[in-house]
Amino acid sequence: MKLRTVLAAAMVAAGLVAGSPAFAQEKLTVWWVKGFYKAEDDALFEAIKKYEARHKNVKIELSQYPIQDMIPKTVAALDSGNPPDVAYADVYDFQVTAKWAYDDKLEDISSVIDPLRAKFEPNALSTTFLYDDAAKKRAYYAFPIKQQTMHIQYWKDMLAEAGFKDTDIPKDWKGYWSFWCDKVQPAYRQKSGQRGFGIGQPLGVDSSDSFFSFLTFMDAYNVKLVNDSGKLLVDDPAVKQGLVHALSDYTSVYSKGCSPPSSTSWKDPDNNVAFHNKTTVLTHNATISIAAKWLDDMNNTTLTDAQRAQAKKNYTELIATAAFPNKPDGSKMVYRAAVKTGVVFKAAKNKQRAKEFVAFLLQEENLTPYVEGSLGRWFPVTKAGQQSPFWKNDPHRLVVYNQFMNGTTPFEFTKNYRFTVLNNENVWAKAANRVLNEKVPVDKAVDEMIARIKAVAGAGPQ
Repeated sequence: MKLRTVLAAAMVAAGLVAGSPAFAQEKLTVWWVKGFYKAEDDALFEAIKKYEARHKNVKIELSQYPIQDMIPKTVAALDSGNPPDVAYADVYDFQVTAKWAYDDKLEDISSVIDPLRAKFEPNALSTTFLYDDAAKKRAYYAFPIKQQTMHIQYWKDMLAEAGFKDTDIPKDWKGYWSFWCDKVQPAYRQKSGQRGFGIGQPLGVDSSDSFFSFLTFMDAYNVKLVNDSGKLLVDDPAVKQGLVHALSDYTSVYSKGCSPPSSTSWKDPDNNVAFHNKTTVLTHNATISIAAKWLDDMNNTTLTDAQRAQAKKNYTELIATAAFPNKPDGSKMVYRAAVKTGVVFKAAKNKQRAKEFVAFLLQEENLTPYVEGSLGRWFPVTKAGQQSPFWKNDPHRLVVYNQFMNGTTPFEFTKNYRFTVLNNENVWAKAANRVLNEKVPVDKAVDEMIARIKAVAGAGPQ
């Protein structure tokens, strides 16, 4: 008996029986985008630690990648037949989630979502209710993590130097954009001696900011490109007219010299950089990361006291977060929300544990710290998370809260997955660049855009 015990101990030490049920440890592979802030990653690590403490026989193998690497790496893993069990990236929703669902690559996780449905804000949840063409059905093929919409940020001190105050800013659509372009810009240049621009208008083909911003201008004109079943509406003359108005307004900022010449080739960080450098007085952005950068800096102990003090002044005094002006018809803007989605793959090796982990992560005590760790860049998808004091006790975040509380609408790709292709191509920014760089008339550029939308998104069930 004693000899058997010694032999068993020796075999354990040698790893010879590690595969037996008594010693086996399940592996759950999770790929997750690298956080923008340390607090985001820390909250994710804490949730994983809590899950592993509750499920001592499960080890989560976490791999984190920069946002630009997540889709190429995930696609390569899918192609090789070895995808992670759970995956999340901030850009999946724009570019791949709906297509993966259509192509039967995602596991139906309705069993996870259904018990939690009442906790989610309905519009946010609807983004994950997608169509699988093989199964010929819609179901929850993704899980919602957080969401974003479009905001305005401007420098109060640059506005003041131009001789204006917040109460001078018009609320009507045409008057608003004219104010920054035709009044603030020339006055600021004259009084400061600097070649500042009134507006930082994202126009780059390689920029998701440019299509999110353009589509917001399109929403201002009440343009609907698809109906609820995913059928295109672009043959309606009113839709074309709305697109002409939106593209004309969007490109005129640049053509009038009110946005930096480089903005036609901006990538996503570039409107932020121009704003931080005070090259522009105002920009629009799909998160409040511009303000949040200074919040992060003011609490960054690696910076000098002077740098932290300036960051605090920027965040608390000099930068304003605001909503868009009223629509051209005088009504209030209703914003489109991009809901950030994670997935469990149909080819995953440990789908049962994957669903269990997703359900655990979506619990309020795990999800809310993760979302709030982004310092306001992302808004919650749960009703309780949205009512957290975090959103009410800060002037920047309060603007975001109020925008979402007024109601949001989803992107076209939730109704017709092929719009992910159009977003990847960025037909919106391409049309703008046709107008600005190639001097194509706006109505012709819109005709080309509509033709491309029909070619990509017009066929078959969605």
